[in-house]
Amino acid sequence: MVSWVNLVEVYYRVTRDQGQAAADATLGDLRAALAPDLPGTARMIEVARLKARARIALGDCFAVTTAAAHDVPLLTGDPEIIDLADCPCQTEDLRPL
Repeated sequence: MVSWVNLVEVYYRVTRDQGQAAADATLGDLRAALAPDLPGTARMIEVARLKARARIALGDCFAVTTAAAHDVPLLTGDPEIIDLADCPCQTEDLRPL
């Protein structure tokens, strides 16, 4: 499960670093391996509410609310998400020990 907003972040970053062909290939691979989720109005409002109360990036808010909506843990190494008070989803810390 992945938010389309987060796929957009991956796409633009790969385009900048490796070019559009690599970004197209990466997006195709991710779409085949994951379940892309297009947020609707209710999710957008949840994202806005989370962003209003938490000092985390907007893309991170989409990741958190998407995981919460689907009741799946969010796999992340981002300490801002892992340490988020009242996080609406479970997190799995991917940082090395």
